[in-house]
Amino acid sequence: MQIGSGRRSNRDRTEATRADLIRAARTLFREKSYADTGTPEIVAAAGVTRGALYHHFADKQALFAAVVEQEAAMVAAEVDHASPVSLPAREALIAGSDAYLAAMRAPGRTRMLLIDGPAVLGRAAMDEIDNSHGNRSLREGLVAAMRAQSMARLPVEALTALLAAAFDRAALAIEAGASAEDYRAVLVALIDGLSPAPLPSTRPAPSR
Repeated sequence: MQIGSGRRSNRDRTEATRADLIRAARTLFREKSYADTGTPEIVAAAGVTRGALYHHFADKQALFAAVVEQEAAMVAAEVDHASPVSLPAREALIAGSDAYLAAMRAPGRTRMLLIDGPAVLGRAAMDEIDNSHGNRSLREGLVAAMRAQSMARLPVEALTALLAAAFDRAALAIEAGASAEDYRAVLVALIDGLSPAPLPSTRPAPSR
C-alpha cells in the first residue's frame, strides 16, 4: 500500500507541476503575447525549475500548444453551455455564436487563439485544435439545424469552415474596437440566410 501511495503521490506531483506551468504560461501569453514571453518568466511564475519545464515540454512552443489547446477547450465549453440540445436548432446556433463572441473578449484570448496560434503553431495544427473544440461545437449545431429542417442541407465541413472564419473575423474586429452589435446582427443574418428556401406554390394562378 505504501508503494502504491508513493506512486500516486509522484504522479500527482508531476501532474501538479505540469498544471502550474500551463497556468503560469497561459497568464503570461495572454498578458504579453508569445513572442514577448520568455521561459525564465514562465518558470519563475510557476515556481519550478527550467529542468522541470523541459521535463514536461520539449520547448516553449510545445508549452504554448498545450496552453492553446486548453484555451480552445475553455471557449468550446462556454459555447456548449450556452447552447444545450434542449434549445431549438436556430436558437442554439445564435446562442452559441453569442457565447463565442463573449468568450473571445477575455483579455488576450483573441490574440492568442487567432493571431499567435496560427503564427506559432501553423495553420494545420490550429485547424486540428479548432476541429476538436470550437469547430466541433459549430459542426454539431449545424447538423442539428439541418436535421430539424431549419437550415438548408449543405456540405457540413465546408459550411463549418466558412462560418467559423466569419466568427473569427468578427472576434478580431470587435477586439480592434468595432461594434459588437453590428457584427452580431450580420452573423445572425448569415445564420438565418441558411434557412431552406420556401417551396414554390402549387396553387393555381388566379383567373383574370
